[in-house]
Amino acid sequence: MEKINYLKKYNENVRILTVDEISRLNNNEIPIEWKELFYNADIKWNINLLLSLWEKNVGSELGKTISYLYQNLINIEIMEEGGVYSILYTIKNSKGDILYYEGRNPHKGQKNIELEGAWDKVPASIRSFYENIHDGFYYYASESMGLVPLESVTYLGDEDLEWSIIDDLEEPIKINLDSSFGFFSNGMGSYVAIDVTNCFNNNASFWSAKLKPKYNISFWGYVDEWIVMGFEM
Repeated sequence: MEKINYLKKYNENVRILTVDEISRLNNNEIPIEWKELFYNADIKWNINLLLSLWEKNVGSELGKTISYLYQNLINIEIMEEGGVYSILYTIKNSKGDILYYEGRNPHKGQKNIELEGAWDKVPASIRSFYENIHDGFYYYASESMGLVPLESVTYLGDEDLEWSIIDDLEEPIKINLDSSFGFFSNGMGSYVAIDVTNCFNNNASFWSAKLKPKYNISFWGYVDEWIVMGFEM
């Protein structure tokens, strides 16, 4: 009940599915791989099976994150809210704190309008994560410190967004905001962003409303480091 009460603080209608409920779901409601995770009563076996899916798709890109999860992930469950199914990750960090992370169903990703038109230009490794593992993976309470759901990916060219940092820069910005998307959010106005016109070899930028941007960074290098940093905060 303590876990459910915590989850409901942020999503009132969220519920955790029983094994029987999972077995009765249609194959088009959740990935078939998710059902296989709960055929076995051994939670460690289930966790290893899930993380093998991560390794298969982004093993070289998120090596530190995967290693951390192998050591600190203590439970996985399927939860549902408003018809959206997710895997709930229960993580115990080095300080003994319990953290909840959410990974949404990759087969039900909601691409926002701007991103949908540019999706085929997004690096294949990023698309692979969203299409084969999760539609975002993030700290449950804030929906940040991770890869956000596709519907929440920030379009940097949005006219409603104010980038005050631009007025403070001494040189022109080196990315095109109208073709840039923030896939990782730290929850405080900073993003790891991809400019789809300049993303060869997963080239990315650190973009923020208040901090000086950093260009030509490794998308996965930053994301991998920041996810693990979030686990330990």
